[in-house]
Amino acid sequence: MTTNEDRQAALLDALPAVTEAELRTLRERLAEAAGAGGILDVAYRTLDTPVGSLLLAATERGLVRVAYDSQGHEQVLAGLAAAISPRILQAPRRLDPAARELDEYFSGRRRAFDLELDLSLATGFRRVVLGCLPGIAYGRTASYGAVAAAAGSPRAVRAVGTACATNPLPVVVPCHRVVRADGSADRYLGGPAAKRLLLNLETA
Repeated sequence: MTTNEDRQAALLDALPAVTEAELRTLRERLAEAAGAGGILDVAYRTLDTPVGSLLLAATERGLVRVAYDSQGHEQVLAGLAAAISPRILQAPRRLDPAARELDEYFSGRRRAFDLELDLSLATGFRRVVLGCLPGIAYGRTASYGAVAAAAGSPRAVRAVGTACATNPLPVVVPCHRVVRADGSADRYLGGPAAKRLLLNLETA
């Protein structure tokens, strides 16, 4: 006797194989249609880099999230769905400018990013701190105390550490340039190896 499962399996076997290129084209068409219909709130893609796979996500306002693989890309996407919108789709084209500038950065051809940023995931003092970080020049570092002073709260050293640890846009907003008062590298949301690589890249 033929079961429903057997019939479904037979139907699937009869379907023509879909190539990766065809799937990519279908995803691109879906992303374009969703964008044109105003139902794509968060676009994302991944990018292979010297510090591992980075998840890039953007709203219409700009780049909203950069996440290390160690942070769990699926978990990050779930967080974006809860914090911004569940209308999330893999749509690489919206992230092409960010991917291009990150490639240039990691190849040593870019020292500053020129991207529209959406800082809606950071609020209050954390957002103030993130606004100060691009002021730390490429190849330079600053202490947590110096960043706290620049943010207008010299005693808020721990709060600066928290802002760096929860930075939604690492690499692009350079929390890796914040170090201890003695100049030594501290913990980093992408891991100590990633922080060393970024600092070494910028001082090479």
